[in-house]
This record gives sequence, structure tokens and C-alpha cells, in this order.
Amino acid sequence: MLPSSHSLQFITHATADYSCIDSAEMALRGGCRWVQLRMKEADESLLERTAVEVQQMCRAYGATFIIDDNVLLAKRLKADGVHLGRHDMPIGEARRILGRDFIIGGTVNTLDDVVELAQTTPPDYFGCGPFRYTTTKKNLSPILGLEGYRKLMEGMRERQIRIPLVAIGGITRGDIPPLLATGVSGIALSGGVLKAEDPIAEMRAIAALIRTR
Repeated sequence: MLPSSHSLQFITHATADYSCIDSAEMALRGGCRWVQLRMKEADESLLERTAVEVQQMCRAYGATFIIDDNVLLAKRLKADGVHLGRHDMPIGEARRILGRDFIIGGTVNTLDDVVELAQTTPPDYFGCGPFRYTTTKKNLSPILGLEGYRKLMEGMRERQIRIPLVAIGGITRGDIPPLLATGVSGIALSGGVLKAEDPIAEMRAIAALIRTR
């Protein structure tokens, strides 16, 4: 069962102003209690050093700590879980390695993706996007927009698929109320927080918005 913190997720991102560690710390200080460490271009040594530091911060704040892609590192560090993209390790293989005590998230873009995973190797939650164009991720899947999420959530309800689905990809504070109205279980953010004049205050405002939905 997912912790309730899954409804607001932060994906780390390095910018000209902030490192991945900086970004995680600001998200935590702003009230986010779910951090996914995403460092696609980092070598294993740098990734592990960063993961150790971010994990320590998450523990201090009582936050869920997820590592993107790297199943073996997640197991070695005893992270809370791992998030797997469509071209990462298959979810079934990750489950065999990690067992049931780790959270496993899976990336989807279409209802067909959702149905396929739900029927074969269901993750604990879906990360679904992108909502709109974002520069924080390469090789973007087709943009969904509000209508895309409405149709996808309707399709999940019709098929009685009850796995939580978290919207991601270019989301800003103003997008959150209409996105939540589609029925998604949560929101994942990165650039929308880090580009704010005060990222900590922005995260606080977003956390308050989601708490009162």
C-alpha cells in the first residue's frame, strides 16, 4: 500500500542554480514528502553518493525516497522504492529482485500502457505524462493535456483498474486543480517548482493546495 505522500511527488533536477541535492532539500523544506532522485546522465559513483545524501534528508523529514531506474542501488541502499521507465528494467524482474517491501512505480503514456501493465506486472503506481512539453526530460512521449487525462481516467474506471496514477510533465501550480478534477491520484513536479522565484514557498503553496483538494 502506498503512503499518502504519493499525492505530491518531487522529481530532482539539476539547473544552473541548483544541484539535485539542493532541489531535494528545497522540496522537503516546502512540505513535499516524496522525492524521486532522477540523474539519468550521472555515473554510478556520483549517483550513489547523491542518493545517500538525499536519502538521509528524506529520512530526517519522514519522506518517501524513490530512486529512478536503478533497481540494484535501491536495494543496496534500502531506499523506499524505484521508478521504472518504459525502457528500464521490466517491472516483473524488478519485483523479483526487490520483493514486496519496495515501492515500484511504472511510467505510462496511454491507456494501452496502463492496461498492459495492470494485466501483467502491475506497479504500485503509474507515473503518467507528459501533461505538456517539458525540457527536463528527453525523448518525450505524446503530450496528454487535460483531455488526455480525462479520457485515460475514464478508461481506467471502465476497466476497474484502481492502481494510483500520478500526472507528470511540465505541471505548474495553476494546472493542479483541473488535473486533480480528472481523477488522477497525485501530481509530480520538477521544473515548475525550481523555476519559481522562491522554490520553497512555491512548494509550500502547492502542498497546501493538494491538502485541501
